[in-house]
Amino acid sequence: MVKTGFFNWGQGVLLVLMILGLLSPIYSQEKGKKPWYWSVQEVKQVVERVRAGRDLTPSVWPRGARVAVGLSFDFDAETNALRDENFSPGVFSQGEYAARRAISRILRLLDKYNLPASFFVPAISALLHPQAIKAIVASGRHEIGLHGWIHERNSLLTEEEERRLMKKAYETLKKVTGKAPVGIRTPSWDFSPSTLKIIREMGLLYDSSLMADDHPYEILAEGQPTGVVELPVEWIMDDYPYFGFNRFTSIRPHIKPADVLAIWQAEFDLAWEESSAFILTMHPKYIGHRSRITMLEELIRYIKSKKKVWWATHEQIARYVWEKAQAKGN
Repeated sequence: MVKTGFFNWGQGVLLVLMILGLLSPIYSQEKGKKPWYWSVQEVKQVVERVRAGRDLTPSVWPRGARVAVGLSFDFDAETNALRDENFSPGVFSQGEYAARRAISRILRLLDKYNLPASFFVPAISALLHPQAIKAIVASGRHEIGLHGWIHERNSLLTEEEERRLMKKAYETLKKVTGKAPVGIRTPSWDFSPSTLKIIREMGLLYDSSLMADDHPYEILAEGQPTGVVELPVEWIMDDYPYFGFNRFTSIRPHIKPADVLAIWQAEFDLAWEESSAFILTMHPKYIGHRSRITMLEELIRYIKSKKKVWWATHEQIARYVWEKAQAKGN
């Protein structure tokens, strides 16, 4: 009786998940058959929905540069906590630090070296901190890109919810900044089966959420070119795994800034050798602290010492690699 009851309960949960769109079509079609029982063709149908296509690294970068450097900052502020319904003033204060202190510190550093950067901003962050957004756009050098409505996890949403929130975020950033965003970094780099479809519907130029390469590439949808440029990310090129902290969980890394600097320098060195792109993801509430912003300045100085570097926003990099690919007739 217990076994039968569990089976019925499990079927009910499966049905609910299917209705909500949280299970892949293959899983639904196979009626719960586990992936290790799938045929090779069934496996391919799942993994090949979104794949890396042609390498878009150009033969030459602007001004004879050997490497493109794209600095980016995910201005999440309080949205992670809001999304998770964690309404602790203590947690909110960490997000507030990003707007109150870190953004100005980051912008001063970028101004010091006259560098551009891309800021990926959840719409709620923009609405909570309009002065920070005003400061980011003031120089005219920086880009603001999509980063969700409230840092929602796409894979937990239905396609309709994901589309509604993405479009709502788009319209909000367009209104707040006076310029329509052309690229997206999905919150938490979370990519649902519907994300690429919505990106294409919205006519976005690029995404920066996937990890199939460390060179720019074109995204494929079920084996077909999409015209969407991917500027890939990687956790070792993100400050969160090194500096993120949560006293209630096992997330307590806190690696020394000098060690992180050594990793990022090594990553840049090979990007320079390969004449490719160096895409760095940072978060104001982590990188904006004194010891870490000092480390970031050391990295900037190191990169500038190499010469033949093109510093650009993600939009500029994506446009350049796509235009070069089109000119080649590929």
